[in-house]
Amino acid sequence: MSDSNQAPGAGVYASYQGNSYLFGGNAPYVEEMYENYLANPTSVPDNWRAYFDALQHVPAADGSNSRDVPHLPVVNAFAELAKQGTKQVVQASGADSELGRKRTAAQQLIAAYRNVGARWADLDPLKRTERPSIPELEPSFYGFTDADLETVFNTSNTFFGKDTMSLRDLLNALRETYCGSIGAEYMYITDQNQKRWWQQKLESARTNPQLSTDDKKRVLDRLTAAEGLERFLHTKYVGQKRFSLEGGESFIVSMDELIEQAGSRGVQEIVIGMAHRGRLNVLVNTLGKMPADLFAEFDHTAPEELPSGDVKYHQGFSSDVTTPGGPVHLSLAFNPSHLEIVNPVVEGSVRARMDRRGDVDGKQVLPVLVHGDAAFAGQGVVMETLALAETRGYYTGGTVHIVINNQIGFTTSDPRDSRSTLYCSDIVKMIEAPVLHVNGDDPEAVVLATQLALEFRMEFQKDVVVDIICFRKLGHNEQDTPSLTQPLMYKKIAQHPGTRKLYADKLAAQGLGETLGDDMVKAYRAAMDAGKHTVDPVLTNFKSKYAVDWSPFLGKKWTDAGDTAIPTSEWKRLAERITTLPESFAVHPLVKKVLDDRAAMGRGEINVDWGMGEHMAFASLVSSGYPVRLSGEDSGRGTFTHRHAVLHDQKREKFDEGTYVPLQNVAEHQAPFVVIDSILSEEAVLAFEYGYSSNDPNTLVIWEAQFGDFVNGAQVVIDQFIASGEVKWGRVNGITMMLPHGYEGQGPEHSSARLERFMQLAADTNMQIVQPTTASQIFHVLRRQMVRNLRKPLVILTPKSLLRNKDATSPLSEFTKGAFQTVIPDSGDLKADKVKRVIACSGKVYYDLAKKRAESGRDDVAILRVEQLYPFPHRAFAAELKKYPNLADVVWCQDEPQNQGAWFFVQHQIHENMSEGQKLGYAGRAASASPAVGYSHLHQEQQKALVDAAFAKLKGFVLTK
Repeated sequence: MSDSNQAPGAGVYASYQGNSYLFGGNAPYVEEMYENYLANPTSVPDNWRAYFDALQHVPAADGSNSRDVPHLPVVNAFAELAKQGTKQVVQASGADSELGRKRTAAQQLIAAYRNVGARWADLDPLKRTERPSIPELEPSFYGFTDADLETVFNTSNTFFGKDTMSLRDLLNALRETYCGSIGAEYMYITDQNQKRWWQQKLESARTNPQLSTDDKKRVLDRLTAAEGLERFLHTKYVGQKRFSLEGGESFIVSMDELIEQAGSRGVQEIVIGMAHRGRLNVLVNTLGKMPADLFAEFDHTAPEELPSGDVKYHQGFSSDVTTPGGPVHLSLAFNPSHLEIVNPVVEGSVRARMDRRGDVDGKQVLPVLVHGDAAFAGQGVVMETLALAETRGYYTGGTVHIVINNQIGFTTSDPRDSRSTLYCSDIVKMIEAPVLHVNGDDPEAVVLATQLALEFRMEFQKDVVVDIICFRKLGHNEQDTPSLTQPLMYKKIAQHPGTRKLYADKLAAQGLGETLGDDMVKAYRAAMDAGKHTVDPVLTNFKSKYAVDWSPFLGKKWTDAGDTAIPTSEWKRLAERITTLPESFAVHPLVKKVLDDRAAMGRGEINVDWGMGEHMAFASLVSSGYPVRLSGEDSGRGTFTHRHAVLHDQKREKFDEGTYVPLQNVAEHQAPFVVIDSILSEEAVLAFEYGYSSNDPNTLVIWEAQFGDFVNGAQVVIDQFIASGEVKWGRVNGITMMLPHGYEGQGPEHSSARLERFMQLAADTNMQIVQPTTASQIFHVLRRQMVRNLRKPLVILTPKSLLRNKDATSPLSEFTKGAFQTVIPDSGDLKADKVKRVIACSGKVYYDLAKKRAESGRDDVAILRVEQLYPFPHRAFAAELKKYPNLADVVWCQDEPQNQGAWFFVQHQIHENMSEGQKLGYAGRAASASPAVGYSHLHQEQQKALVDAAFAKLKGFVLTK
């Protein structure tokens, strides 16, 4: 016991294995005791105090004599024990005291319950598993016997309301707090204030709900509503899919409490995202959708005003309800079948509302995300969305997550197959979000968990999770038979009387009325039969001053054009502003050259390049009152270093200082310009920006892919929101996507933005797809997106090599007059009657074609640039073809392989505008399984061949008319 290699400690007894949670990096009880010691040395046992006193002689990390000694010596001592992997004896630094040993053991027992007490909590309504063996939660693990139960210990570092407690009372208090109907996980949080907050909240009340009689009646009323709707629908619409909430009715109780408490705390808007399970119940019993309107959808008698529409359990809704703190606007986001993809959309919607209100902390707008247990653990967008939570550009003040934990994934899987973690919520530990697991059969505990979660969110502006462990009475949908694969679970479920019945019996036993439950059931059924509101009161005439008016953007044609040119004087003023830096600000020499060139462009001395065209579009918009929000993985500088929207002082000495954004300084009362270097996520970030744009038509919202092919990672957002959201849900959106695209020999992954996928999704004038080839074109198309009263998603295939190609620059006159050209006519000096062929193309290949024509002296070939691929500009394109009376054939030339790019879409559009006898042909790469080759020499050979083919005799696929 006197071995000098043993770690110092506080007590004689500690025969703990090296893999115990008490050792190594998993020793939070040591750190917590150390925190207590630093705050008040007398709050820890004498022998621990002696050890910590000795630490005061260890120099601080900064070399000072600060008393706030780092935790490293403590942690390292216990890590050493873990490495040895053998039984160790913690040696007292002072006298060998049995009492000291017991005091230390009591502190360790408290720490154990705080850390892993949730493992023993009574959480499963079906009671299918036995309580696991966790020795650390047994007093005997620390050497205690029954004879020690009346031993009194100092418990001043707990919040049980007593400075001293017997071991018996302490054990009861710990189990009551951490092992009841709520299992709390929070000890992994590194912020001591947050940990102590949870200890105070849980231990002071011993996690026991304190509800008044009226509160209990309200809980029963919400349970009755939740169960009543499902049973009504099950009886009236037999076999129709509705994704029933039966077995998880306490979720409606949680939502009701959340809204009431949020309103009381000043929240004015709540945005909810959820998938299918329980959605119809939320629509009727939380948001107050008229049951009659829902029934009309089941009966197929609802008005069908949308080109496509969607199923009932994808629909969104909004309403205004009263709370003790005033009106609260509720919005349930529309969502597709891709369960968790709605998460970042909600977060973006919340951020837009926060920005509109000037709510920098998220005190007025609350995001609420509802998850299924298997989807929460299984879908990667959950992690991507969590990763946004604390970043500057995507912060929303903390999200309340509610898990409807059915304990079964989708149709048949159980936790052994649906995740590799103990809890479905373990993913949130990556951002240190606390979790409250709660038994869905204890609705009062659900109320308390919801109250605590919201209070924590409002106090610390961080994410928090309420995991309602319940069950699913029916199958994945109402046409599924889950007992086929889960016979044991569904035997238990068949024997379960239902949460509402259990709670009604409990209240009857408390003397709150034997018929109370039955009376509520009858009243709710009467409301259903009458098709009346079940949420009282819903405000029908309330309108917030922050509500967005979308009416100016509805019913507009895409051919409507705004005035996108700006006066020469304004051009020069803005150019000066974005090229003028604060005094003593030192930019990199390469950036200084860019700024000097831009200043010359502003004066009209040299042509304007792509980066300047972009900048001037942004500058003119924010100066006119249109905010701009640009995000992407390298948007500040620009992936190809063409943008330089954020300048960095080369002499700066601190990380968070020394940047300057010229576009934030173009006018005294300008609109905001925000540029964000996002996390390395495409799916979540694009969905976030879609959600933002859905709630702010007056901001130019841009997501930029680092390379165009990166959009592959966000395809579900494009398919299920951007391309189809308007025809499915009537959701108008003006998001802009900038996707670098061009065949410069950079291989399969960095050539193509998969233009063909957008073309395949193009219908119902649902979006705009453009591929501009000059600086003036990017200027006008960005301004057009805001200046005209049309809000459609805009997909811009932006170039790479053209960013510095002098042929792609534009003179000043093209910015101070003119507009975006959907088709750019041939710029050569051709005689119209000599032209026999028109080569139509889009993008970078135009410059290769123009060079080839000049070298070969072909004056019988005109080249047209189709700058807007969708909606296809038939009128402009046809007008160009009619200029050439002797036109014999039209060739579509593209860089992409034949089965990719725009060819399969545009061939029919072009053919529609051709005359009798003219032929249509294709010049481009052959069909390929890969977007591009990876060998430079092969790329060059293919590029030369496709350009040559555009001028050669037609062969291959030909359409005649």
